[in-house]
Amino acid sequence: MANPLSRREVLKFGAYTTVGGVLTPGISLAQAIVTDTKGITARDIQLNVGGTMIPAYDAHPEAQGRYPVVVVISGFTGNSDHHKDVVRRFAHAGYYAIAPELYHREGGMQGKNFQEMGAISSKVTRKQYLGDIAAAADYAKQQTWARGDRLGVTGFCGGGALTLHFSAEYPGVVAAVPWYGHVKRTYPDAPGVDAFSLIARLKAPVLGLYGEADGGIPADDVKRFEAELRKTNPNVEFVLYPGAPHAFFSDDRPQVYKKEAAEDGWKRCLAFFAKHLKA
Repeated sequence: MANPLSRREVLKFGAYTTVGGVLTPGISLAQAIVTDTKGITARDIQLNVGGTMIPAYDAHPEAQGRYPVVVVISGFTGNSDHHKDVVRRFAHAGYYAIAPELYHREGGMQGKNFQEMGAISSKVTRKQYLGDIAAAADYAKQQTWARGDRLGVTGFCGGGALTLHFSAEYPGVVAAVPWYGHVKRTYPDAPGVDAFSLIARLKAPVLGLYGEADGGIPADDVKRFEAELRKTNPNVEFVLYPGAPHAFFSDDRPQVYKKEAAEDGWKRCLAFFAKHLKA
């Protein structure tokens, strides 16, 4: 199977820069990854969350079979083109991947700058986040092409933090891969609940992928969290990439994308899920 990381295309017009946190035509850009749908089925769907319908995006191999499930949790950009591309990459790797749109009730994130997105995401409750992610997992496990007993969770930025929270709360998570998820993140309805407080409930294997140069997540916090988690969970590995900032996997954001760290993290993520979900 072709590695979607090798399929790189320059975004339309060739070059972009950032103005107010929004990609706009500019003078320079690292190549962004565009993953096609050849051999996979990718689609927009609707999830019922307690009577409220929210959008989601899923993808799975076209070949008949049953595939492990990976719930892919976005950061505060929501289901952007980049995040949907990541869902397709997992499908090409042999998974049924699904990503709920966490900000539908708030009007979505498309067209907003980073300051606006941050303000919106910070007001969403832990209960709402986890309820939407659980609805995605529940839906995925019911599909005929899913191996419902092989559930992995991964997420980026705020989605990385939610990966840890969800893995502690949702029964049946087999493996978790948080990408630069803040270990001290709390929510308006649960001010005392951060990842440290959930350590005793994090039983699934965890692979953490973090940037050593992340200005918002001190490396010492990551190291301390890993050390504490190892006391109760033997299947833990955290990687700190030297020189990598926050969001180093975001190939649609040239100011933070770090190709070497992103590609190594992706390979580790796939190997980790293959070990725990495909065995």
